[in-house]
Amino acid sequence: MFEKVKKSSTENLGKTNRIVEGTSIVGDIVSKADFRLDGELIGNFTSQGKLVIGASGIVKGEIICHNADIEGEFQGKLKVLEVLNIKGTARIHGEIAVGKLSIEPGADFTATCTMLNSNPVILLEDGKGAE
Repeated sequence: MFEKVKKSSTENLGKTNRIVEGTSIVGDIVSKADFRLDGELIGNFTSQGKLVIGASGIVKGEIICHNADIEGEFQGKLKVLEVLNIKGTARIHGEIAVGKLSIEPGADFTATCTMLNSNPVILLEDGKGAE
């Protein structure tokens, strides 16, 4: 009579996981949903959603996500496929690759930054590019 409907992975988007201040995690985190980190992560983080590193948050490792807001501290490699917002309280050290970048005045941004190309050029055998 009533059938259970399986939840699709897109239903997780918009929901937020949270690691609160005073919590330390050593290891890797993989999430399909959005994530807010006010504690400390020493390890890698991968998400199909948005990552927010709060003012008290610290991440040391590698991050890959679609969008990110950083208010706290980050050290390592960061790849944000869409938009990275760096707040004035942020401290960023490492290698950054982003689609779009926003940095507020006052942020400590000591990093190499590469802008990801949204329209990649494919080189053909004759050396000419095709989009």
